[in-house]
Amino acid sequence: MAAKTVDQYIVNHPNWEEELRQLREMMHSTELEETVKWGGPVYTLQGKNVVGIGAFKNHCALWFFQGALLKDHTDLLVNAQEGKTKALRQIKLEKGEKLPLKELRKYVEEAI
Repeated sequence: MAAKTVDQYIVNHPNWEEELRQLREMMHSTELEETVKWGGPVYTLQGKNVVGIGAFKNHCALWFFQGALLKDHTDLLVNAQEGKTKALRQIKLEKGEKLPLKELRKYVEEAI
């Protein structure tokens, strides 16, 4: 069942709860507005999608809706759906990795 709130989304992904909470906290420290689209957390600015968060079996990810326009100074951005999307980019975070919050924050700030 698709989550209707970000809290529900986090609860639905217990293996990624800590990482999702950290990413959410980082997003809350910006001017982005939190919503749920396509069953997951999306952060918007003036009604435009900026960043999404997702949790999967083997990784969690940040999606940048206009990620192709970002400077990828640490080579973290990958094409989310090669051949299907032009601008969407994601940063995959593997289980057990310490979240590089400082670097992630730079990408979020640039996306804003």
